Amino acid sequence: MFNPESIDFSVIDVRQQPQALDDVRHLLASSQLGMDDDIELFVTARFGMQLVGCAGLVSNTIKCVAVDEAWRGANLSARLLGEVENLAVRRGHFHLFLYTRPCNLQRFRSCGFYPLVQWDKVAVLMENSPVGILHYCQRLKKQAHSGQRIGAVVMNANPFTLGHRYLAEQAAASCDWLHLFVVSEDVSYFPFRERLEMVQQGVADLPNVTVHAGSDYLISRATFPGYFLKDAGLVSQTWSAMDLLIFRNYIAPALDITHRFVGTEPFCPVTNQYNRDMHQWLEEASRSPAQPVTVVETPRKRHASGREISASEVRALLKSQQWARIAEIVPPTTLAHLQRHYCAAVA
Repeated sequence: MFNPESIDFSVIDVRQQPQALDDVRHLLASSQLGMDDDIELFVTARFGMQLVGCAGLVSNTIKCVAVDEAWRGANLSARLLGEVENLAVRRGHFHLFLYTRPCNLQRFRSCGFYPLVQWDKVAVLMENSPVGILHYCQRLKKQAHSGQRIGAVVMNANPFTLGHRYLAEQAAASCDWLHLFVVSEDVSYFPFRERLEMVQQGVADLPNVTVHAGSDYLISRATFPGYFLKDAGLVSQTWSAMDLLIFRNYIAPALDITHRFVGTEPFCPVTNQYNRDMHQWLEEASRSPAQPVTVVETPRKRHASGREISASEVRALLKSQQWARIAEIVPPTTLAHLQRHYCAAVA
């Protein structure tokens, strides 16, 4: 057996050292894994000149963990994960997630990761805390409200439009209380803090609405891994299943949510499919031991011309500073925010 003490660990900055990734790709391929495009850093393990292990990191998510077949059983996985966890901590990320195949569950469990949600034999999401999701749900419970009909809306609001406002109004009017979650990951045109502010200002007059800053437990499609899923359709299917199971199994029970509201999606096929998946994963009793959540699709608000309002239209108009047209499709609070922050910057 090789001497584990002879292993040297180092870090590759993907953007600064793209030439160093060839052997990483080769090692991943030998484990039937691809490489996700969003990985920022790789921790590598070398025995002499030979690459024997690697683990990728993007924000607080560990991806693309692979160990050379000859080194499996030498505790290299645990050492490799320890190195990438230390790297994440130095970058300010203490709560970490890891996606893998279910066949690797015990391997990563022995390294201090705990299963959060699993979909069939396709994928499992793990976190480096046995109580992370429980503590999150305890915080949510402090914001619960009583009622027979408790609603939820999850939105990106990139930016907050009259369409988002209409969905919130309709949902709030039909519920005793509405919980509105703003997706927190900064993978949008507008930073999270700005999107959260626009939503808070845009629904401030609705008396039965709580606006929640999104959490890591609302999974972003933009950063969901595809490195161990070969088919693009399977990636989307797996993302929606895991995201919706977390919502149904943990978030909905914590807030006594009975209904989830969503606007119809005429523009984006991926989002349209996600809306259909909601009915499958939230409503069908056989999908989860948790109580079903009724999905309510609300027709999207339209222009006076009949065309559906979209946030992408606002972003396009913003580039050419068409403020009169923007004012027709966003609330006054959003318009004021955009003019305050983007008028001079774009001009």
